[in-house]
Amino acid sequence: MKKSLFLNGSWQEASEYYELTSPYNGEVLGSIPLASDNEVEQAIMAAENGAKQIKKLTALERSKILEKVSVLFEEHAEEAALILAKECAKPLKAARGEVGRTIETYKFAAEEAKRIHGETIPMDAAQSGRGRFGYTVREPVGVVAAITPFNFPFNLVAHKLGPAIASGNSVVLKPAKQTPLSALFTADLFQKAGLPDGGLNVVTGKGSEIGDSLVKNDKVKYITFTGSYEVGLSIREKAKLKKVTLELGSNSAVIIDSTEDIEGAAKRCVEGAFTFSGQVCISVQRIYVKETLYEDFIESFVKETKQLVLGDPLSEEADLSSLIHLNEMERVEGWLEEAVQSGAFIVEGGKRSGNILMPTVLTEADHHSLVNCKEAFAPVVTITKYDDLDEAISFVNDSEYGLQAGIYTESVKKAFEVAQKIEVGGVMVNDVPTFRVDQMPYGGVKNSGTGREGIKYSIEEMTEMKLITFKL
Repeated sequence: MKKSLFLNGSWQEASEYYELTSPYNGEVLGSIPLASDNEVEQAIMAAENGAKQIKKLTALERSKILEKVSVLFEEHAEEAALILAKECAKPLKAARGEVGRTIETYKFAAEEAKRIHGETIPMDAAQSGRGRFGYTVREPVGVVAAITPFNFPFNLVAHKLGPAIASGNSVVLKPAKQTPLSALFTADLFQKAGLPDGGLNVVTGKGSEIGDSLVKNDKVKYITFTGSYEVGLSIREKAKLKKVTLELGSNSAVIIDSTEDIEGAAKRCVEGAFTFSGQVCISVQRIYVKETLYEDFIESFVKETKQLVLGDPLSEEADLSSLIHLNEMERVEGWLEEAVQSGAFIVEGGKRSGNILMPTVLTEADHHSLVNCKEAFAPVVTITKYDDLDEAISFVNDSEYGLQAGIYTESVKKAFEVAQKIEVGGVMVNDVPTFRVDQMPYGGVKNSGTGREGIKYSIEEMTEMKLITFKL
């Protein structure tokens, strides 16, 4: 199956291609274009013209296009889920969940397209403002470069395309090299929904080559990136004065301080830790448990972990499948070895099952071991006991990341205390940090990035405020 680039509303062959294979079994999935600098330039030029066309559309017209995309995704939901299962080894159960969220995300974007507004300014509040009327409007920035990761190739794309188009921008989309099929599928649906030519352009290939061409081009006015800290930092440095939103990594933590349902909390933490093999930015990676609950929690957590089904992502029963690449497997195995040498115990997992890393639970891991202080992005979780809540808070904050965190507590006072003291972008009380719904503000502090996603909040990032005053 040979694929094409999507440029200026048409499918265009490239001069070079690469072979896309399944992370699970190596099956060849297609021949994918390797976009050149020239083709990236074509995409940006098309987007520059497309931005002018989309800006002319009314809010209602943009809303209808996004609503149509949502409907088309609903009609092709199973086809989209199968694409995820094949190109990124996402088990069908999780794949269908992502497609459902994608449908919702485009619906939110369609609704928010009608709610972009400014405000009136009380000019006469200043001495020299008498006899003047002022108001603000929000205008699209123009060409948006969207660089997306492999782990949620439909929904994280929707979090960039939805608000961009809702607010009148055009997009050049660079999907992860492992997940181009979902991006090209999305482009097809946008074309069918009536998006003007050039409104969306998709360039596939190597991020190290395409990324620079997008980031440095003066026609690109805004960059939205989800991925690693290292790449995000490089983008920030090269973007100069361009507007940039960076959704980067994390090693999210949850505190188990008090709960009447220890088994329920453990089950939810298992979901948070091992969904999509832990390849989630807000996956539960560190769990801090009050000493009096520690043994019961570990027993329940390991029991739930043993219930998980490993296997083919196309299986209806599979909960976990392979990591995205063999290199990731080898990296994580090295981290586990380092943790054990530093005194940690692997109480469950830690081994391969074919090309799948078994869900792995560690105890007594050193706070400075890689599995604790870096982003694992794998089915690996550490469980650590604590005596005092302040100690647990300090453990959570002892991280270069700060995306989301969670606490289980029966005390409202403690909930508010943790929410105030933990240094993250979002605190989930009586839930895991992996919780996200698509209309909420989402983003982190420290090395977890800058800016916020969530359709309404992304629209604020993707527009410029303009002030108009009248002397009456």
